Amino acid sequence: MEFANRLVGAAMRASNNNTVINVCLVGSFVVLSVRSVNQQKDIEALEAEKDSLIKSNKALKKTMWDWKQQLFAEADSDAALVPLARLKSIYGEAPSPPIGNIVKEDAKSPASKLVI
Repeated sequence: MEFANRLVGAAMRASNNNTVINVCLVGSFVVLSVRSVNQQKDIEALEAEKDSLIKSNKALKKTMWDWKQQLFAEADSDAALVPLARLKSIYGEAPSPPIGNIVKEDAKSPASKLVI
């Protein structure tokens, strides 16, 4: 019990001592400064990675666009494996032609029943 009283007394004297308070404040400032510097380094690294990813995405989009244009050019020729109209419907550039089998299957499908 006496040890606890001494400990509480030392804490009270320390809390009233300006030197101890100033040391704690300076320590807190140093810790926060170190944390801030580390976070700033992380932010700079992430920004550099972001720029790299943006450039990479732009290059991929251009490559995909070039491939698509090449595919359309090949489909426009006489010996095309897939007709140009079908390719345009796949890429959403033209309305897709109705396919008879899909319409018939939808018409034959039974109505769904709701069970409560």
